Amino acid sequence: MPLDLLSPITDQQSFETRSIHGGVQPDPTTGAILTPIYQCSTFVQEAVGRDKGYTYSRTANPTVSALERQLGAIEGCLPAACFATGMAAISSLFFALLQAGDHVVVSDVVYGGTVRLLRQILSRFGVSASFVDPSQPGALETALQRPTRLVLIETPGNPTLKLVDIASVCETAHAHGVPVAVDNTFLTAALQDCFALGADLVVYSTTKFIEGHNSTVGGAVLTRDPALLEKIRFVQNSLGCGQSPFQAWLTLRGLKTLRLRLQQHSANALQVARWLEAHPQVAHVAHPFLESFPQYALAKRQQKDGGGLLAFELHGGGHAGIALMNRVQLCSLAENLGAVETLITHPASMTHAAVPEEDRAAAGISDGLVRLSVGLESPQDIIDDLAQALAG
Repeated sequence: MPLDLLSPITDQQSFETRSIHGGVQPDPTTGAILTPIYQCSTFVQEAVGRDKGYTYSRTANPTVSALERQLGAIEGCLPAACFATGMAAISSLFFALLQAGDHVVVSDVVYGGTVRLLRQILSRFGVSASFVDPSQPGALETALQRPTRLVLIETPGNPTLKLVDIASVCETAHAHGVPVAVDNTFLTAALQDCFALGADLVVYSTTKFIEGHNSTVGGAVLTRDPALLEKIRFVQNSLGCGQSPFQAWLTLRGLKTLRLRLQQHSANALQVARWLEAHPQVAHVAHPFLESFPQYALAKRQQKDGGGLLAFELHGGGHAGIALMNRVQLCSLAENLGAVETLITHPASMTHAAVPEEDRAAAGISDGLVRLSVGLESPQDIIDDLAQALAG
């Protein structure tokens, strides 16, 4: 599909409409209502220096371009840069904005792969990172006293669901001339509009709620700044880490139901969270829309709903939590989230195993913490599964 063949959908139309039609339209050759999978490496050029917008799929591919346009249309920004994985997206963001001697400030609760990338790989090339708790008065301001090139926050944080006040962080960082990137994987634009809150860039693992069906992996970076997008695309092309056509096609399919799925994920998760909170074996439950959540007021202010993730701990600690995860039957023990199936995860040994034990403890990631990505099954069936697992 040529680059200039855009859908008539505008930012004034609803999120649901943009999720289905934004940036795409029926194929002009056949009338196919879905964007074709252009499984092709090479595109024939009309003449030297003249092509139809594509030359080689590492640089650009029509199916991937359709996804990039649609993600941009959903968020009211430039077309996204789409990547093979979420880690490829965040790595490319760092490579685009950082160089030897630079400093990046990161919120203290983030995905373990981000921590590993900064501490074990980028540190070897002279990039330093400070992990701070932006909710602590003055913590971000202090970290920014050291010349900084980027602030990266993840909210809700993985896996404790700790929130970061996006507007406050952006105000502080921008006062120092520092751009802010938000990892919005847990909520997506369906539930949290990071650009409206001041973010300069938004990062996704599209593997999660955006694709939503455990079908493929992918990542994306979005911005409204053409200069930032150009830097990111240069790295994307140079490293050859762009998304493949079939991955993009699967993700385009998932986008069509994004708002509906997130609404149901949120409703189901809150029902399960309330049940867990009332269970005598459960020590505490974290879900942003539980009234007991420490940052409940912030969640209600910056989120449209609570999302499909929750975390909890049992009174029996690590042994009890692991026993529960080994006894579930409907819930799947898996290192992923955001799918139609309910997935249960042990962060200490799975998603955050690369994070040093003392750092996990400081971030509230105990050996007994259980992360639950609540799917689209009947919430009562999920509750029944947890009940039988708790009963032993």
